[in-house]
Amino acid sequence: MYRLKSVKSYTLTPLISLLLFTLSDPKAITAELGQDITLKCRAPNNNILAGVEWSRPDLEPEYVLLLRDGHFIPEDQQSSFKNRVDLQDKQMKGGDVSLILKNVTGADAGTYECRVLTQGGKRRKRAVETIRVIHLSVVDPPGE
Repeated sequence: MYRLKSVKSYTLTPLISLLLFTLSDPKAITAELGQDITLKCRAPNNNILAGVEWSRPDLEPEYVLLLRDGHFIPEDQQSSFKNRVDLQDKQMKGGDVSLILKNVTGADAGTYECRVLTQGGKRRKRAVETIRVIHLSVVDPPGE
């Protein structure tokens, strides 16, 4: 008769929690035309963040906002978002990488992906992790 070796729970827990965290259901948000909105995204506190990517996969270039090693990279940014997006906290304290989108237009409707670039340690390379997917709908303000 064969015996199965028990797997230590601490070896699976980080993997399971990572999968649950990164594969959470997409969030649906509705904004009114002309409104400023915040798309919430928070990375796990135990990660050292080296950057953040907000993207719209349906656009070319896809980047809504790209920040690496403390510097915004505007040359890779989709032109329709220039001067209309910012991070809620540029220091990314507590893993807060929420995006502020100013003066929402109809063209802003779509799927947004929030990814963080985590700093590698002595034995780890940098890694890009998808943290949140948001579906944004845009409507006319009431009474219009």
